[in-house]
Amino acid sequence: MYLNENKQEDIVMPDKWLQIKGDPSVRDFLFQQCRVESLFDTELERIQVIVFELLTLKGAFHVKVHYSSNQLTCWFADDAYRYRVFVMDEVLSPGFLDQFRDCKIDHLQPVIDTENTFKILKEFERLRTTDQTIYMRDGSINRINGLIGMNFSCDGAHYIDHKTFFDKLETFATSEEETPLAATA
Repeated sequence: MYLNENKQEDIVMPDKWLQIKGDPSVRDFLFQQCRVESLFDTELERIQVIVFELLTLKGAFHVKVHYSSNQLTCWFADDAYRYRVFVMDEVLSPGFLDQFRDCKIDHLQPVIDTENTFKILKEFERLRTTDQTIYMRDGSINRINGLIGMNFSCDGAHYIDHKTFFDKLETFATSEEETPLAATA
């Protein structure tokens, strides 16, 4: 639905899995590259805990984890129109989470609950580390609308609702398992 004659209605995102193929030159050289461990990778467990706490305890409703470039982009419920970018040194500094007040977003009725937020982050970790050729470069979670965004080393982007994500996890397999990385939308 769209806004209609001064009547505010919810804008509903497409209900399908959206896959966008990126730069063909990146895909052409996919198997000539391998993942280089990023600074976030060296602290992956800690990063995942920080992101989980931002999303479940500190008022963030949308977080994008840039695993390859060591940064977080966050949208907070109390300032939803501005995103904030945090680089590795900030994220891993002692007391990083202390700068944010405790603020759950339950009043916004998030589509993705706490348990599934954790499960999605575990899958992001798997998609980042399991394969050295086809791997997640960045992933985002929006707890309010339930959408997950992912960009991979093959320059492909996926936007998928969390239920479909869980239903299609085998589609996001690694090349070692000889399963295609992505299906058509």
